[in-house]
Amino acid sequence: MYFAHFGLTQIPFGITPDTEFIYPSRSHLEGLNLLHFALASGEGFIKVVGEIGTGKTLLCRNFLAELAPEWKAAYLPNPQMEPRAFLHEVADDLGTADGEPDAAHVIKRLNRRLLDLARAGKKVVICIDEAQTMPRLTLESLRLLSNLETEKRKLLHIVLFGQTELDEMLNAHSARQLKQRIAFSHQLLRFDTDEVGNYIEQRLRIAGHSGAPIFQPAAIKAMSHASGGTPRLINILGHKALLAAFGEGQAQVMSHHVRAAAADTDGAIQTRRWWPW
Repeated sequence: MYFAHFGLTQIPFGITPDTEFIYPSRSHLEGLNLLHFALASGEGFIKVVGEIGTGKTLLCRNFLAELAPEWKAAYLPNPQMEPRAFLHEVADDLGTADGEPDAAHVIKRLNRRLLDLARAGKKVVICIDEAQTMPRLTLESLRLLSNLETEKRKLLHIVLFGQTELDEMLNAHSARQLKQRIAFSHQLLRFDTDEVGNYIEQRLRIAGHSGAPIFQPAAIKAMSHASGGTPRLINILGHKALLAAFGEGQAQVMSHHVRAAAADTDGAIQTRRWWPW
């Protein structure tokens, strides 16, 4: 690989969400602050949406890592299941899965478990990733969970992380009761050009680079254009651009390396080259 060539100790542009490489963009920080504020306010439902590759899963993991000790969290990365299986999964994460499998009994056990946790000074939050994949009836079952409360506060907080299709699902007439319960929402935005440059520099530094910048300013602009500011595409293009520069024996990544990477990447925006004639 290109590690020794660029003075790196690990891959700087992996596509697996890794909290070691978290970049605090404005949108990411706003989302993180909103999540903590919403929990502190005692709100039952929070929603975070974003286009593919904008860092929803990374934000979710960052949020879970920052929860205070009094919080007990359940994380559901794949909620694409029918309602009873979904409720059983939640019960399992909260330590009350044993018992009758029908939905009514599961909800009763969940209510008892949540009351026990509340008496022990614990608060509970469920983070559901890829929420746009939930079947309609399973999405409706969230409303049943949100009814678990005492006279003074919610026993359960639910955070939905999903692509923009989640908004379309919640806009359906059948989901209106659930939509009305969402007190806070946030949309993750793509990076601007300055954030793309800072993002690339930070990842290279964490990966071990300590010398002069590897990506030329023109290459940063090309990366911003080709990726549209989407972190996942930046990672894919960054890895390929480093390979292209390494293949030519270059110490820096130039714009033509980025264009070559974009030409080889589905979803990347191609740069049109205009000739005077």
